[in-house]
Amino acid sequence: MASTKHQDSNLAELAKTKPPALYNVMLLNDDYTPMEFVVEVIQRFFGKSREQATQIMLKVHTEGMGVCGVYPHGIAETKTNQVLTHAREHQHPLQCTMEEA
Repeated sequence: MASTKHQDSNLAELAKTKPPALYNVMLLNDDYTPMEFVVEVIQRFFGKSREQATQIMLKVHTEGMGVCGVYPHGIAETKTNQVLTHAREHQHPLQCTMEEA
């Protein structure tokens, strides 16, 4: 019986732990990356529709940055790196960053 109580207390502790921190993945505006390329990046790496991607791109263009998605740290980091690599491969200076939500 002692092992069951121990298992129950472990489950109770797990239930109390807070969920992992989430991170905003954001694109930053620049004067060189074509708007169409930004829309394609948002669609490709963040799974947004063309309309959603266009809205995010316009936010980046007019406000200087736009959030493309909110993810746990590992996923946010991967998406940030994928966007940066893709932009460099196409010789665009597009910047992608992440910050805790």
